[in-house]
Amino acid sequence: MTGQKAPVPTPKLISSFGVFPLSNNGAAGSSWNRLLTENLPLYDGNTQTFTRFVSIGRVVLINYGPDAGKIATIIDVVDENKALVDGPFSVTGVNRHVINFKRISLTDLTVDIPLQAREKTLKKALAKADTLAKWESSTWAKKLANKKTRAELNDFDRFKAMIARKQKSSLVKKAVAAARKAN
Repeated sequence: MTGQKAPVPTPKLISSFGVFPLSNNGAAGSSWNRLLTENLPLYDGNTQTFTRFVSIGRVVLINYGPDAGKIATIIDVVDENKALVDGPFSVTGVNRHVINFKRISLTDLTVDIPLQAREKTLKKALAKADTLAKWESSTWAKKLANKKTRAELNDFDRFKAMIARKQKSSLVKKAVAAARKAN
């Protein structure tokens, strides 16, 4: 066996679908073969890029309809398009009803409740997890509150906001000019 070269193993593509040998049928420097044979990090199946899933106890923001802007909790999944949600009404102002997933946005908040939990059980779980306070302190809720406040401004309030913006801009310009002059 001396003098013979050992066979060069065929490069293989390892993916979650299986192991595939790469042929050298293409050009020697083909970008496809080069891309597949480089040591690139492959998806290992352990890391999740998406973390908000439809699940029982997921707190959602209603985007459309009479309850738009209010939060509710998923109580049950009806089918691939709809879920049963409940506020409860005494806490968030949302009655128990079926809603399409296109009308809601999933939040990061979850509550530990059983399937089709009663209103009393849901209230206790929301209070125990302090969900409403967590929602109010979130950046998302603050942006919505700011947007609502701006929408409710009257003409004089918008005028006062404009004057405040001009004064702030003037102070910033003076501070920047002073800092440049000092350097």
